[in-house]
Amino acid sequence: MTTSTLASRPLGGASSSSVFSRRSPFDWAYALILLAGAGYAFQSYHGSMNSYEIGILLAAVPALIALGWFWGPLRPLVLGVGAATLTAIAMYLQTTDNFGADLSAAEKRFFLKYLLSSQSAILWMGMLVFMSTLAYWAGFFAGKASNALQRFGSQLAWGAVFMALLGTMVRWFESHQIGPDIGHIPVSNLYEVFVLFIWITTVFLLYYEQRYAGREGIRSLGAFVMLVASSAVGFLIWYTLARDAHEIQPLVPALQSWWMKIHVPANFVGYGTFSLAAMVSLAYLLKTTPARTLWISLVAVPAGVLALMGLFWAVGLSPETTQSVLKGARMVAGCMVFFAFAIAVRGTLNERTPSVEVLDDVMYKSIAVGFAFFTIATILGAFWAAEAWGGYWSWDPKETWALIVWLNYAAWLHMRLMKGLRGAMAAWWALVGLLVTTFAFLGVNMFLSGLHSYGQL
Repeated sequence: MTTSTLASRPLGGASSSSVFSRRSPFDWAYALILLAGAGYAFQSYHGSMNSYEIGILLAAVPALIALGWFWGPLRPLVLGVGAATLTAIAMYLQTTDNFGADLSAAEKRFFLKYLLSSQSAILWMGMLVFMSTLAYWAGFFAGKASNALQRFGSQLAWGAVFMALLGTMVRWFESHQIGPDIGHIPVSNLYEVFVLFIWITTVFLLYYEQRYAGREGIRSLGAFVMLVASSAVGFLIWYTLARDAHEIQPLVPALQSWWMKIHVPANFVGYGTFSLAAMVSLAYLLKTTPARTLWISLVAVPAGVLALMGLFWAVGLSPETTQSVLKGARMVAGCMVFFAFAIAVRGTLNERTPSVEVLDDVMYKSIAVGFAFFTIATILGAFWAAEAWGGYWSWDPKETWALIVWLNYAAWLHMRLMKGLRGAMAAWWALVGLLVTTFAFLGVNMFLSGLHSYGQL
C-alpha cells in the first residue's frame, strides 16, 4: 500500500458527510457533560480564577468536544480525568486552612495519599509507563501471545496518560491552595514539563496506533516510542530525589506571564512528536539498513557526541561542567547499549514492525505536526521575550538552539516535499534530529546558561 493511500484513509472509516449529522447519542451526551462540568467549575471556583484561567475554561470546552468527536478514545479519558480531579478536590476541601484546602490531607486520606494527590498520580504514571514499555517489548518475543501483550501495553499506556493528566490537574489545584499568587498551570519547571512531555508523546503514539489500526505490526512501534517515555520517567525520578523537584514553587517574575501557558505546551507537542518520529525512524533503519552499516553507526555517532561533550568540558573546566559531561556520557552510554541490543535482535524485531510505507508515513506526519506546533511556539516565545526582556530575539543559548531545531526540521520537510526525500537518508536525518532536539531541551540546561535557565541540572 502506498503512502498516498495511507494518507487518504479516513480515521475509523468515517464518511465525508456532515460532522453534526454523524454524531451518535454518546457524542451529544459527552458534549453536554462537558458543558455542565464547565458550568459547575465556573460556578464553584470563579472567585479563584484569573482572566487567563477563565479563558482556558471557555476555550477548553469546544476544543475538547471537537477532539472527542474526532477521536473517540479521548471521550472516556477526558470524562474520567475530570471526574477523578473533582473527586480529589472534594477530598481536599473536606478540611481547610487559612488559604483554602488543607494540603496535609494528602498524607491523611487514603485515596489522596495513594492515588489522587498530584505526586501519587505522577508516581503511578511512571510505573505504568515502565510496565507499558515492558509489555510492548515482551510482545516481540512472546510468540502467540505477542498481540495480546502489545495490546496490554497500549492499555497501560492509556492508564499512564490518565494518571499524568490527573496529576497535572490536581497539581494545578494544589498550587492555588498554598498561598496567594502562587497558583499556576504546571508547565513552569523541568519536573512539570517532563510530565507534559511524557503524556504528549504517549498520546501521539496511541493516536497513530488507531490511525493505522489493522496495519500489520503497528502496535510494535510502542516498544520504540515508550522507551523515550521511560527514559523521561527515569530522569524525573532522579530529578525528584536529587532536587526535591516535586515541591510546588512560586513562579519567578519572568514566568508570570500568560504567554508561558501557551508557549510551553506548543513547544512540547513539537518535542514529543519529534521524539516519536526519531524512534519510528530507528525501526525503519533496522528494517532497511545492512547490519554492518548499523554497527559502524553505533560507534561513529556516539563518538561524535562524546567528542562534542569533551569540547564543552575543555572550554568550561568547572566542576559543574564536569558533572554535566559525566551525566551526558551516561545518557549516551545507555543509548549505545540499547542500540546494540536492537541491532543484535533486529531479525526478530523486523518480523513484527510495520511495513516501510507505514513507518515512512508515521515519521513524516509526526514531523509535520511537530514542526507546525514548534513554529507556533517559537513565534509565541518571541512575543513573550519582547514583553519580559524588551526584545523579540536576544540569541540566548536556548533561543539559538530552538532556531537550530526549527531549521533542522524545516530543511527535512523542504527536502521531503520539494525533492521527494525518502528512505534511509530521511530516517537517519530524523534520528540525528533527536540528538539536536535533546540538546535544545536538556543540553542547554546542562552545559550553558542564559535567560532561560529556570531548570538547572
